[in-house]
This record gives sequence, C-alpha cells and structure tokens, in this order.
Amino acid sequence: MQNGFENRQEAGRFLATKLKHYAYRSDGLVLGLPRGGIPVAFEVAQALDLPLDVFVVRKLGVPQHEELAMGAIAMDGPRVVNREVVQHAGISEKVLDRVTDRERRELERRLATYRDDRPMPAIMGRAVILVDDGLATGATMRAAIQALQRRNPAQTVVAVPVAPADTCAELERQADEVICAQTPTHFGGVGRWYRHFPQTTDDEVRHLLAKAWQQHASR
Repeated sequence: MQNGFENRQEAGRFLATKLKHYAYRSDGLVLGLPRGGIPVAFEVAQALDLPLDVFVVRKLGVPQHEELAMGAIAMDGPRVVNREVVQHAGISEKVLDRVTDRERRELERRLATYRDDRPMPAIMGRAVILVDDGLATGATMRAAIQALQRRNPAQTVVAVPVAPADTCAELERQADEVICAQTPTHFGGVGRWYRHFPQTTDDEVRHLLAKAWQQHASR
C-alpha cells in the first residue's frame, strides 16, 4: 500500500500490522494524539488488544501560516521550539509566547473535554505507543515524547501511518522505536495521503475514548 489510505480507520488497521510485537502485552498502552490521531490509535489499540488513552499536544503554528509548525506543547511538558522555522519566519519571542499562551488554553480545554475528571493511566514502567495520523515536521510528536518521558515509561514507541523519512529518522534519536508505515519521497503534507481526511471532532474523540475505556473496564 504505497498510495496512501482510504481514511484514518484503514490507516490504523494497517499501522497495527507493523506493531504486532506489542499485541496483548500486559504493560502495553496506546496513546493517541488528538484530534486526528485518535481514530488511528483506536484501531491500533483494538487490533493489539491494548488499552487506549489520549495524550494532548498542540502545535504552535506560524501566524498566517498555521500549518507550518514553529513548535509544540504537550500536557505538563516543556515547550519544543523549531528555531530554524522561527528565525526564517522572523518570529519574535513575544509572538512565540503569545501563540504559546493561546495554544496552552486550547490544550487545557481539550484535556477537560476529553478526560473530564478521569485520571491519566499509569505510565511508569510501561511500553507506550504514541500514535498520530501522520507527521510533517514532527514538532508535535517531539513535544509528546519529551512530556511522556518525564513520566518514566519503560519504552517509548512512535507509530504513524505516513511521514517523511527524515522526520522519522530525527525522532529515532528520541524514541526507543519509530514505526512509519509509509515514507513517501514527495510528501506534500499528511492530508495528501488520505482519500478521505475530514477534521476529527471533539465528539468523535470523546466517543472513541469512551468506547475503548468501557471495553477495557469490562475485562
């Protein structure tokens, strides 16, 4: 499958075939990056019979060019800044701080929306698979890795359906394992590799998380 995916569900099922060595592990945990990473992570968790949860991360987009990441923040983690992008775009520290403050408010809103008062699952000593629907610069995933590793997992795994090869290579210096199912030469953006790529809604995220939580609670 070198021509992309029909949708996030198909991408998640395909990605799971690359992660079979984590199936049924008692210490395994799948964390999806919202919003688009949750439908992918749901399929991965279902296929591997692992619990699913959410790890909230926000990209810091360049003003007027929001798709271009100049950094990212993750829940209770440090800010990750792409200084090359910041310098090239002429972004001042004041603007960077203003964007960070705005995105931190959105991060907190999403955290409350998705989790309510539900505590985060235990991370220490577990094999944790971070899943998104794709990577471009990798800024959001780097922020997620740094925040996750503050919680002392035994293993940090990054898994995505599609990403540039150089982004995956960069992440290999931070994570214990990086699974990029497809690494097209001419990338052109994550959405290009999906035939159907609608925006995932908060309601969809809540529904999939609730479904996964209910399934594991009944076991």
